[in-house]
Amino acid sequence: MEFTAKELDLARRAAKFVDNWCIPFEVEAERAGGPLPAERVAQIKAAALEAGLQGGLHRKERGGNSWTYVEWLLVEEQLGRSTNAISWYIPNAYNVWRSASDELQKKWLEPALRGELHDAYAVTEEFAGSDPTGMRTVARRVDGGWEISGEKWFVTFGGIAAVIIVVAYALEPGEELDDPATPRRTTLFAVPADAVGISTIDDPPFTHNYADGHPTMRFANVFVSDADVIGGVGEGDELQRAWFTEERIGIAVRCGGAMIRLLTEAMEWTTGREQGGARLIDHQGVSFPIADSAADAAAGRLLTFEVGRLADAGADPKLVHGKASMAKLFMSEAANRCADRVLQIFGGRGYVRTTAAERLWRELRVDRIWEGSSEIQRLIVARSLERRGVDAMLF
Repeated sequence: MEFTAKELDLARRAAKFVDNWCIPFEVEAERAGGPLPAERVAQIKAAALEAGLQGGLHRKERGGNSWTYVEWLLVEEQLGRSTNAISWYIPNAYNVWRSASDELQKKWLEPALRGELHDAYAVTEEFAGSDPTGMRTVARRVDGGWEISGEKWFVTFGGIAAVIIVVAYALEPGEELDDPATPRRTTLFAVPADAVGISTIDDPPFTHNYADGHPTMRFANVFVSDADVIGGVGEGDELQRAWFTEERIGIAVRCGGAMIRLLTEAMEWTTGREQGGARLIDHQGVSFPIADSAADAAAGRLLTFEVGRLADAGADPKLVHGKASMAKLFMSEAANRCADRVLQIFGGRGYVRTTAAERLWRELRVDRIWEGSSEIQRLIVARSLERRGVDAMLF
């Protein structure tokens, strides 16, 4: 796999940032239960901006970097080497803002990429996860705009966001969600987090220790204007597909970065420690699992960057979507196997939370679930094989 000098320079900058501003503070964040002190967060944000790592795929005129997908993946791969989501402090924003009006981008996207605010994305519900058709959140048209009502689960950044992207069915006057004749106009709305009618009803603890949680939020007749619609009424499904494609390929490449970290630490440990008169690496029970994980990492990296190259080349978005699911499926499953193996190799030390292998073992588990579980990815891949053909999916 060959990369340009520009791409390699970007990867080196990202690696330096991770080595200097993420990895050194992982244990501090872990011991604190996730958050770092405000002054440390400010330093990390400033370092990210100085390194030019903010808002990679967003356009330069909006404060991003106009990266290609391959460039973005090279950066995300490096960020995947770190734990405790410290890289989440890098100023960024969800990709759907690229379809928002100029007014909304100036109001929310540009400040987010300067590190002045954060957004959140509210899509999952109690009965609408991998199958979005169970969504109950609605936006009813009223004079001057819309009133949003519903409950959203797992709203990442919901506790700190200044604006929440809410996915809802848009209803015209007289329409009811349960009426079979009512069209399903999936729509995205930019909702100010301080709007009247928004409340946090639960902030559950999760397996990982991240600074920002995933609260459950309720929207009770929250008013937004027509100007707060992102992309247009009824265009939410298309925007969601693009969002899921990007999120899934991002998860895949970050899993690859995690495997690089795991394998690096495993090699340092097993070549420097002796048991039974020989180095750990000289025991097949240790070396074989490492070799299997290295093969997984190498194969998955080729698949993941091939998806990025296809996206950059303007390939059929449905084909890219199918291959992104394939990459997420393979890499999330492989990274979990790798983390489990490496934790075992570290023995008792592997079960200590100050060991990177233990933190990755916990953190990688969600990658088989969020943005579509492994089971959902298998369905998508199978359907893509049927609709696009075996050759298209494999070559």
